[in-house]
Amino acid sequence: MPSLNSESLSSFHWMANMVESVEVGLVVLDLDFRVQMWNGFMEHHSGMTASKVHNQVLFELFPDIPRAWLSSKVEAVTQLNTRAFTSWEQRPYLLRFRNTRPITGTEEFMYQNLTISPLCGPSGKVEKVCLMIYDVTDIASNKRALERANDQLAKLSMIDRLTGLLNRGTWENLLDAEFSRYRRYGSNSTLVMFDIDHFKAINDRFGHLVGDEVIRHTAATTRSHLRHSDSAGRYGGEEFGIILPETDTEGALTICKRILNAISREPVTVDSHNITYTISIGVAPLTDRPKNYMAWLEQADQAMYSAKQAGRNQIVTFS
Repeated sequence: MPSLNSESLSSFHWMANMVESVEVGLVVLDLDFRVQMWNGFMEHHSGMTASKVHNQVLFELFPDIPRAWLSSKVEAVTQLNTRAFTSWEQRPYLLRFRNTRPITGTEEFMYQNLTISPLCGPSGKVEKVCLMIYDVTDIASNKRALERANDQLAKLSMIDRLTGLLNRGTWENLLDAEFSRYRRYGSNSTLVMFDIDHFKAINDRFGHLVGDEVIRHTAATTRSHLRHSDSAGRYGGEEFGIILPETDTEGALTICKRILNAISREPVTVDSHNITYTISIGVAPLTDRPKNYMAWLEQADQAMYSAKQAGRNQIVTFS
């Protein structure tokens, strides 16, 4: 076997030094998944030296590795003699290493991209594979933060900021969908519209900040008496709407009475002012009469105004 000259030895030395210092995990496995090489990145993040892991089966060193998944990947690489790549979005990590990056210190673990490359012997046959593990925690963390921000923005675009209820546009879309569901399946559904009695007088006497607190109180009380399937929205100003799917008139009246009584009995306290107020409620069970959701909405509105005309602080059902 020819000896290495000084130039070759020098090249080998700096190549070995590069492999040890590069900020990428390099793991060489034989086809039985025994570790043949383990670079400095792997030593640092695993806490295990190259000498300790040499010839050890990777799955025994890291029992949490998805064995069937990695075996399938390696088998494809060796049979096709081609690389395989997996991003953190497909699988967050191969090896659960603690996140050590100060910028993304809030992440619990290191997000990783993985490349599996075939390593051929002199015969051209694949004898080993190289796992290249890239720390992409910064990228993953930034993208996850952006996605969370976008989700929050999307949610905010659907929500009335003062009350936390659905805003008018979102709520009307649900009302339209509920009307279409009734047309298709014919199941019970009831619409409720209500507003705060003498709200202008409250604003004029106590100011708009107090008026806002009354609106918040109305929304919170309403929400506390609804089921998960019900949809409440702020329709505008001091007016609110509730969609009660799979609910007949009797069921709707039960819910409405609870809201009506709770609001009339619970004064709002703001800056030493105890403000007692009431609401007027209109109920419109869905029938075949309205031709669209706007006509259904008009029925509930008419019932609500009938409740006001009858003296307020009461419930009227459209008939």
